[in-house]
This record gives sequence, structure tokens and C-alpha cells, in this order.
Amino acid sequence: MISSELRVLDIEDAVLWCDVWRKRNLRIAFTNGCFDVLHIGHLALLDFTLSKCDRLIVGINSDASVRRLKGRNRPINTARDRATMLASFTMVDAVVIFDEDTPMKLIEKLEPDVLIKGGDYKIKDIVGAERTLAVGGKVYRCPMHGHQSTTKIIARTA
Repeated sequence: MISSELRVLDIEDAVLWCDVWRKRNLRIAFTNGCFDVLHIGHLALLDFTLSKCDRLIVGINSDASVRRLKGRNRPINTARDRATMLASFTMVDAVVIFDEDTPMKLIEKLEPDVLIKGGDYKIKDIVGAERTLAVGGKVYRCPMHGHQSTTKIIARTA
């Protein structure tokens, strides 16, 4: 087992960790995406979180979810591999794989204090933003780092 795999959690364990962190008065942030082919934009997003929270949970779409959202030729990397790679970053405290097309159920269970997405999203379009703001949480948009996207990277290699 790769050591970062220990931070790839199921939803129940992630909820338990959130309870522990809350008891320690730590701010919990959540971000999500496919993270199919990691690039500098992903790193910029994760790095941006450092000033916004004490603990970061990353939700990633399952393989089936990525196929529904991106097409039959995706994902390039399996959910387990994507999760393990993300969990290897020091700013990531936990990674949870979800099968739905959006992370709403995951957000409802984790109840993060902070939601973070890329700057290409409008606040009103960020899944869970309305709920997070309604309970006093914060929503941040990370400034874009160039115009990187996995879809564009894959298109260049085709």
C-alpha cells in the first residue's frame, strides 16, 4: 500500500474525521472535481486552500461519474489512482470518491466550513454554495492559473 492511500476515505470515515476536526475548532474546506490528469491548475487550486482552511477534503468523481460527465473515453486514470495522487499532496487531508454527478450529498454529510472551486465558476453555479453560505460558511473562487484544463491537455495529445 502507498502511504497516501491511507488518506483516501469512505464517506463514513470522512464524517468521523470532520467531527474530530470540529472539536478542535479547525476550519474544514471542501473542493471537488474529476482531477483526471493532474496539471498546474489543480496544484494552484490546492495551494490556494492553504490560507482558507485548516483541513482540506477533496471529493473526486468516480470512474462511472467521469464517464457520464466527460464521455466514454474518460477517465484516463482510475478513481483510485487519482485519489492516491491527490492524497499525496501535503495540503490534502482526505480524499473521498463519490459516484453521483455532483458532490451535493457529500457536502451535506461533511458540512464543510469552506467551499473552494476554480475561478471559472460563478458562486451561484458552485454546487453546495447556497447551503454553505446559508449556515455561515464561506465560498471562495481560486484565481485561474492560465487556461489549463484536462480536456484541453487531452485534445493536444490526440
